[in-house]
Amino acid sequence: MGSSENWGCSRPFDACLEPRAQSPGMGGARILEAQESRLFEQLTWQLAWQQGGPDKHVWLSGVSAVYLQATMVLLRPLVLLVALVVSDLHCLPWFINVSESQGPGTILQSFFFNCSSYIPTLKLLHVQPPTNFFNPPSLTRWQGIYVAKITLSSSAQLDALVVNHYELQLQFTCGNHTMEGPLSVDVQRDPGHIQCAGRFASPAGEIIQVPEMVTPGARLYTLLLPGMELQGAQMSITSAQDPPYFPGHFSINGQGWLQAPSQGLKGQAQKVFQLQILVNFGQGQSCHGMLIVKVLPAPSSQVSFLEQTQNITIPENLVPGSKVVQVQARGFDVRYEILSPMPCPLFSIGRVDGLVRTTAPLELAQAPGAAVTRLQVKAFERLWPWASAKLELTVDVQSVNRWPPHCLPAMLVTQIPETTPVGTVLNTITCTDPDSPGSTLDYQLMFHRPPGTASLCLRDRVLQVNATLDCDTPGACFQYAASILVLDNGQPLMTTEVPVLVMVTPVNEFTPSCVPRTFRVREDARPHTLLGSVLGSDMDYPHDSIEFYISGGSAPFAVDRLSGEVRLLGPLDYELQKLYRLTVLLSDHSQDQDPTCHHSGSCTITIEVEDVNDHAPECEPPFQELTIHSHLGHSVEVTKVSCRVPQEPHRLVFSYSIVGGNSQSRFSLQGAVLVYNDLMLGLSWPEQPHTYELLIHVADAGPSTPHLSTTTTVIVHLVPWTASTVATSTHRATVSSMMTPLLVTDMEAFWQPESWFVVVLTVTSALLLLALGWLLSKLLQGLAQVLQAPNKPAQALLLNSSQGTEGPIEGFMEAQKMETTQAPSSVMSLHFDGRAQDSRTGRDYLFNTHTGARRWV
Repeated sequence: MGSSENWGCSRPFDACLEPRAQSPGMGGARILEAQESRLFEQLTWQLAWQQGGPDKHVWLSGVSAVYLQATMVLLRPLVLLVALVVSDLHCLPWFINVSESQGPGTILQSFFFNCSSYIPTLKLLHVQPPTNFFNPPSLTRWQGIYVAKITLSSSAQLDALVVNHYELQLQFTCGNHTMEGPLSVDVQRDPGHIQCAGRFASPAGEIIQVPEMVTPGARLYTLLLPGMELQGAQMSITSAQDPPYFPGHFSINGQGWLQAPSQGLKGQAQKVFQLQILVNFGQGQSCHGMLIVKVLPAPSSQVSFLEQTQNITIPENLVPGSKVVQVQARGFDVRYEILSPMPCPLFSIGRVDGLVRTTAPLELAQAPGAAVTRLQVKAFERLWPWASAKLELTVDVQSVNRWPPHCLPAMLVTQIPETTPVGTVLNTITCTDPDSPGSTLDYQLMFHRPPGTASLCLRDRVLQVNATLDCDTPGACFQYAASILVLDNGQPLMTTEVPVLVMVTPVNEFTPSCVPRTFRVREDARPHTLLGSVLGSDMDYPHDSIEFYISGGSAPFAVDRLSGEVRLLGPLDYELQKLYRLTVLLSDHSQDQDPTCHHSGSCTITIEVEDVNDHAPECEPPFQELTIHSHLGHSVEVTKVSCRVPQEPHRLVFSYSIVGGNSQSRFSLQGAVLVYNDLMLGLSWPEQPHTYELLIHVADAGPSTPHLSTTTTVIVHLVPWTASTVATSTHRATVSSMMTPLLVTDMEAFWQPESWFVVVLTVTSALLLLALGWLLSKLLQGLAQVLQAPNKPAQALLLNSSQGTEGPIEGFMEAQKMETTQAPSSVMSLHFDGRAQDSRTGRDYLFNTHTGARRWV
C-alpha cells in the first residue's frame, strides 16, 4: 500500500493485513473441485497407461480432503498415492489453499510414503517465486510408513496481495527411484480476522516519503484494505501534532486514508513527522502502529515511459512466476508498482527491475476473465515518489489446447450375464474439454480383444449391447477389452482413451439330460466290472460339467460321479433278481457365476442280469446199489437217475451218458432211465451173478454256458434167472420162481478229518476189523450148524433176517444156495408155508420152512 499516487500490487508499504480464521477444510490442503477432476484424469492415465502403473516400492497418499466423483472412489487413493511421484504430468500442479493468516510452524500438507526396501528422502528443490517462507520437508517413520510434512518457516509472512501463489518443486527418492512433482500453494485472503502487520506494526514503524509540493488534503497512505471500511474499523492518531513543528494536523478519513494537512507541506522539506495510530475493529480487536512521514524537497528530474501503451500476448500454459514483459521508465532510481487492478491476482511487477510475472495459473477454462487483463503500471523515483509516470499494459492470454478431454468415468469396468438383452445400456460416458468447455467431442469405440467384435456398440456416448451374448459354445464367452477414444477439436489435437472391460458371465440356463440305456451283465461278473457309461449332456458351457448320482442305495451298482461309468459293486444272482432299474440323477455345476445355481435331471437305466450256469447238477442219491434178475430176451428197467440243480430249480434239461463200467454194452440210457438189455445176439448168457459198477455222466443241457456236469455211480448186481432141477429116484422137478429186483439206496457222506485223526482212526479201524472178522467167523460157524439141522429151518430163516449187516441181498443169495443144497426136498420146496417181513426194507415175502426159499410178495 502507499499514497494515492503510488498504490499498487507490489505494495511498498504494509499496513493492516487480514488473516483468516481457520475454517473447515483449511487445516490441510483442499483441492478445488474442478482441479480435482483434471488432476484425477491426468494421474489416472499417466500412471495406468503411460507409466505402466505405480512403482511397487513407492506409494503416496495426501491427507487433503479431495471430493472426487462417487464412481471413482475406489481409484481415488491410487491417484493420491502417486501424485508426487509422476514425472510427466503435463505441468499439472497440486494445489493447496492456505490462508494468509497462517503463521510460522503451520502444517501445509502431510504425505504418507511407503518405501519398504530403502530409507526414502524428500527434498524441497526450489520455490517459485523465491522465498524462505517454507521449511525443508520433514520425514519421520510412523507405524511402518513415512510421514512427510510441509510447514511454514519462522520468517513466514504470507500476504495474498503481495504474492498469492507459490510453487514448490519436491523430489522424492526411494532407493534407485527418484521422482519429482510440483506443489502449488495458493495464498488466500482472510477477511474474517484483522491484525496489524508489516512495518506499520513494527517498533520502527512504516516510513512514508512525500514531496513538499503535495496537494493539501491529499492521500498519503492507505491504512485499510479495500472493503475493510465497511466492517466498521475506526482509526485515530493518538500522538500529539502540536505547532509550530506541525504545520497542521494529519487526518484519517472513513476509508482509512492518511491525508496531508489542510495547510499543505510546503516549506516543510527535510522534516520528519512521527504519527502513533490506533486501529479499533470492534469486539475487543485493536492494534497499534506507527507511521513516519518524511517530507522531501521538490524533484529535480522527470519520470517517463518510452511508450504510453503496450500490448502483450502470452499463452495460457505459463506456470506461475513466468516472465511476461519487462517495462522500463526514464528517471533516477525508478521504482515500479501496479496501480490497477487492485488487488492484482494474476500478475505482479518487480519493484526494482519492472519485470512483470504471472502469480497464478492462467487457465481460461477456469478463469475466463483472465483472457484480457489491462494493467496500469506506475513508475516513480524512490526518493521522490510524486515524480511518477503511468503505462497502460494490456495482456492478452491466448488459449492453448493443453489438456486432453476429461471423462467420467475414467475407466469403465462392468460385468453382465450372457442373457443380457440386446440394447441394454451398460454405461454412459461424459467428457468435457478443460480447454474449451461446451465444445463438441468425437467418440470412437476400438476393440482390442476379441478384435472386430460386434457384440458392443457406442451410440452417442452410450455403451450398450449390440448382439446376443452366448457362453454356451467353446470360446464364445469373452472378456471384451476395448477403449473409447475421445478427441477434441483443438490444436494440437488432444485425445483421451477410456479403457473398457466388459466381462460376460455364464448363466445356467438349461437342465442336464441323459439317454435311457440298457446294460447286460453276466451274473458271475466280478466287482468293479464296467457295465457302460451314462451319456449325459448339457447345453450350457462347459458341456461336461455334470455330476452323476444313483437315486437310492440298495442296488449293487454305482455310477462314477464325474465320468458316469456304471460299475458293479457286489455279486449278482440271476435266480434272485434278473432285472434292475436304476434312476440316475444328473446335476450340473460351474456353469453360472453363482456357484450355488444348479439344475438337475434324471433318466432310467436298465441292467439285465444274464444267467450263468454256475451250479453243477446234483443227483439224488448220488450212489445207488441194486440187484436185478436177468431174463433172457428181455430188457429190464434198472433205475431212473434223478438229478436237479437245487439253486436253479428251473433247470430241468440234462443229458445222460454212461462213461464207465458198461462192459459188453449191456446197459443203456433212455433219457434218465437205466435199462439192462438182454436182447443182444451173440453174447453168452451169464451163468453166474455179476456186478456192474456203472459211472453215469450227467450234464446240463440247457442254453446257458458253461455246461456243468456231475457223475453218479450205480452198482448193479446181475443175477441170471435159471430153472434149477433136482434129480431123484422118482422124478425130476424144475422149480422156477420169478423174483422182483430190490433197489437199495445208500447215502454217502464225505468228511475229511485232520491227519492225526486219520492215524488214530486207521489204527482203531484195523483193530475193529479184526474184531469184526473174528465175530463174523463165529457167526458163520453158527449159521453152518443151523443149516445142517433139517428140523430147524424157520430159526435159520429168522437168523438170516436178523443179520442187518448182511442185508436182504445176501440173504437172498443164501436162500438160493440153500435151495440148491436142498435138492432132495424138491417137492416140499414148491410150497411156501410161511410169511414174514424183511427188517431192512419193510417188504413182505413168502418162505419155505424146509428149504429156506423166499419169494417177495
